[in-house]
Amino acid sequence: MRHSLLATLCGLVFLTPSHAWAQELEPRAYSPAPVGTTFVIGGIGRSQGAILLDPSLDVNHVEGDLWIATIGAGRVLGVAGRQARVLAVFPLAWGAITGDVGRQPQRQNLAGLVDPRFKLSLALRGAPALSPAEFARAPRRVVIGASVTIVPPIGQYTSTQLVNLGYNRWAFKPEVGLSHQVGRWTFDVYAGVWLFTVNDDYFPGAAHRRQDAVVAWQTHVSYALPRRTWVAFNGTWFNGGETTVERVASADEQRNSRLGLTFSVPASGQQSIKFVYSTGATTRRGNDFNTFNVTWQLVWF
Repeated sequence: MRHSLLATLCGLVFLTPSHAWAQELEPRAYSPAPVGTTFVIGGIGRSQGAILLDPSLDVNHVEGDLWIATIGAGRVLGVAGRQARVLAVFPLAWGAITGDVGRQPQRQNLAGLVDPRFKLSLALRGAPALSPAEFARAPRRVVIGASVTIVPPIGQYTSTQLVNLGYNRWAFKPEVGLSHQVGRWTFDVYAGVWLFTVNDDYFPGAAHRRQDAVVAWQTHVSYALPRRTWVAFNGTWFNGGETTVERVASADEQRNSRLGLTFSVPASGQQSIKFVYSTGATTRRGNDFNTFNVTWQLVWF
């Protein structure tokens, strides 16, 4: 029973999308850019905080302390006369989860590759495929776009372990987004849904684990400061994700929201540094982490 409870608390951290993707706060994801824009990123961040479980479980004082490093790259393309963007991100995580299970302290150390993310977005309206010179002269319009994010099961996973950094299942997120620039202000709204295949090798090695879809909204308000500096206020809300193991449902449905702040400043040449902080506004189940990360970005045409 004690091992089952520890598996439950660990699963709430890594085997739902809440930590990796549903809580993402990504301002300006659909903002237009000239065709041929290429960028590489590298980041480091830390997440700390409580993990909220079903009160009926004999699990208390559950805390997570995790470091996450990421590398990635992307490029803006022209597809049928419209702007498209491809992005690949590869995270690596390490840290620990601690808690009292049946009044006995438990600890799970973690280190390894997290499932990567691949994203393809396409402007449906307001962002034609333009060269850098054409883009500089073009007026800014309301942009409506769509995207799909794919998370393949590549991360660290061993079915005999209580917790893993990989999902051992595919995840997909179709999304639509709207971006509108008014002077120095940019307003973004996104709506998407996470869909999951079955993990057919769940702990202790032969169980089938299913997860309901997670609906996620994001909204961002950005303000452009002089010299390529900008700041954004961010919010996200996500609902769903209840899991079932061998037809037994878990009390882990999420109805959570988060708030965040992004600050981007230029570095030398075509480089920039982005600082991101987010915290839980309301958390029903799952992690209620405070997260801070720093991302370096290099852009060229």
